[in-house]
Amino acid sequence: MTKILLVEDDKGIIENLTDFLSGEGFSVTNADGQKKALELLSLDSFDLVLLDISLSDGNGFAVCSAVKKEYSLPVIFLTASGDEYSTVTGFELGADDYIAKPFRPRELVSRIKNILRLTQNSDTLVTLGNVEVDTVKGIATKGGKDLYLSALEYRLLLVFLNNRGTVLSRSQLLEAIWDVAGDFVNDNTLTVYIKRLREKIEDNPQEPSIIKTVRGIGYKVEQK
Repeated sequence: MTKILLVEDDKGIIENLTDFLSGEGFSVTNADGQKKALELLSLDSFDLVLLDISLSDGNGFAVCSAVKKEYSLPVIFLTASGDEYSTVTGFELGADDYIAKPFRPRELVSRIKNILRLTQNSDTLVTLGNVEVDTVKGIATKGGKDLYLSALEYRLLLVFLNNRGTVLSRSQLLEAIWDVAGDFVNDNTLTVYIKRLREKIEDNPQEPSIIKTVRGIGYKVEQK
């Protein structure tokens, strides 16, 4: 059974989320602050950490840093902070995903399963052409050089990684990234971010070999 550490100081969210995740087959342990979270991590083993930024003591950023340094566990931030600074800071500390409150529980379960599928792979380095993604550190490189992806660009790349070989419609992509950016993500914004991502990862963005357009349907990254 997948063991999740929920680090959250809102009693209502703790109760509701614990009940829901338990019903989905997860084992959930909760902590309301930084000290208790770090204590539980030292005493037990977990598969994933769900982490709020604002805690009763300390903060989620400090917990994330410790989790990545000491335990190399996947981390998903749960937070009401929708600003770009918080999002980017979380990813810079190695967070694997970010979902803003209020969120739909089933969307969270989908994110959890996607992250676990990606990070539990024995090889934490995922290759797409000459682009390499370190799913533990949360960074993407090309030719050994950091691509410095924004939070939304990295999330978009993860979506493609998690769905290699599958054609994704624009509506599916919007659904996956809607809460990562500080501003509303619409169809035009998606076009801009796909263009930016291609400019960073493709050898020739005008003739992409990684993120391919499936005309009239959406986009696809080949299974390799």
